[in-house]
Amino acid sequence: MSNRFRFSGDRDVNRLGFGAMRLPSKDGMGGPARDPEAGRAVLRRAVELGVDHIDTADFYFSAGGAVRANTLIREALHPYPSDLFIATKVGPVIGPDGLSHGTPADMRGFVEANLDGLGVDRLDLVYLRIGAMTPPHGESLAERFEALAALREEGLIRHLGLSNVDAVHLAEARAIAPVTAVQNHAAQDGEAELLAVCEESGIAFVPFFPVGGGRELDDERLAEVAARHSATIPQIGLARLLASSPVALAIPGTGSISHLEDNMAAAAITLTAEDLADLS
Repeated sequence: MSNRFRFSGDRDVNRLGFGAMRLPSKDGMGGPARDPEAGRAVLRRAVELGVDHIDTADFYFSAGGAVRANTLIREALHPYPSDLFIATKVGPVIGPDGLSHGTPADMRGFVEANLDGLGVDRLDLVYLRIGAMTPPHGESLAERFEALAALREEGLIRHLGLSNVDAVHLAEARAIAPVTAVQNHAAQDGEAELLAVCEESGIAFVPFFPVGGGRELDDERLAEVAARHSATIPQIGLARLLASSPVALAIPGTGSISHLEDNMAAAAITLTAEDLADLS
């Protein structure tokens, strides 16, 4: 299985990338700010280690917006390497009253905020994120996706994706414009149908929270396989995800260089048939 993935025959990336959510705050969105220089150092080291796919969002920021992921990416890496692929997402609005979602009319503003924050004229990939932590079954995304498709036609977006969706949402969106990637929770149940469609159509499947689905990994089976490979349990979790499908991409995030280096070492782990059987 290749360790590379090509987005719609266009851009070729390492299947082990980097997620920027925890750069502004170790607690995720809206938490206490990290040292921004530490975040910039992590990003530079990530590129040194072969990361060419970074996942971010304009709403990834610390409390009060003091430290923002897109700003850190621009400050650390701009002008960007020619092979760097930056994916972002739009839809959620993080405000004093919590999470809400933008309307179709808000999509242009969301896209322009990402263009400005990253310092680019066109975004490589924009996901439409819907719902909270599980797909909002039965909710239409058509009008919002149509608004993004129009911005793609204007040349502001190269590729479109979906986040936190089910197979019905994917079909609805694909009737409007090509979908290049799907990003759902790594620990979500019932993904077999969606993954099958992605594999058949060459659509990237990019789970968020790929190391444990946002939870601690303490599975005895993971520990046994990790011992065989002299690896850590999170490294085996990442290796298992990458081995699950040729369209599966991992975007583990961290604000620590040592943790980043551990994550990237997972790309060198080749799980055996016995390993995969034990982990199934």
